[in-house]
Amino acid sequence: MKLRSRRSLPLLSSVALFCLLGLNVATPAMAQEPVRVRGQIISLNGDVLNVKSREGADVAVTLTADAGIAYVRRVRIEDVKAGTPLGTAAVKGPDGKLIARELHIFPADRPIPAEGFRPWDLEPGSTMTNARVSAIGAASGNLEITLSYKDGQQQIIVPPNIPVVDTVDSDRSALKSGEYVLINGMRAADGKISAPRVLVSRDGVRPPQ
Repeated sequence: MKLRSRRSLPLLSSVALFCLLGLNVATPAMAQEPVRVRGQIISLNGDVLNVKSREGADVAVTLTADAGIAYVRRVRIEDVKAGTPLGTAAVKGPDGKLIARELHIFPADRPIPAEGFRPWDLEPGSTMTNARVSAIGAASGNLEITLSYKDGQQQIIVPPNIPVVDTVDSDRSALKSGEYVLINGMRAADGKISAPRVLVSRDGVRPPQ
């Protein structure tokens, strides 16, 4: 008896097959996740910046070819005015109001990076607000600023003597052993970290941590 030939099914790509099975497919872009590195520079070897993190780990960060480098400098609280773009890490006080830990003034001629309000990892319960100053007043003897962004606003109490800084564009010569850095990088699936931008200390003024 003649066996009836069966028409062969078209081959599915591995991605299509995974989708049919309801499995997650990790593409190279999806495999990357944001990571922050805070710490002190050990060395710079070629494109690799070696950092002793604030947690005590040795971390290797690969600078991208066009990585931007900027150092921080101290400015006056009087430089904060209505319309100033800035970022501030803050925590809630006993009355529920946000209390700034530092103020970081952004360049006025550039878009505000990651504009909005979100949790932050400076310390437990901390937040980050990147927005524009829409009002300045006083509360309980302290300066109070209102920061407005697309979807809302936050009132922030600014205690005296907290760090107030801005940034100055620089180059890799600023990445010296012993200086402190704040790096917003990307961690790949293999654990390697790359960085498109680095903030570095200068003259004893550290990046907001």
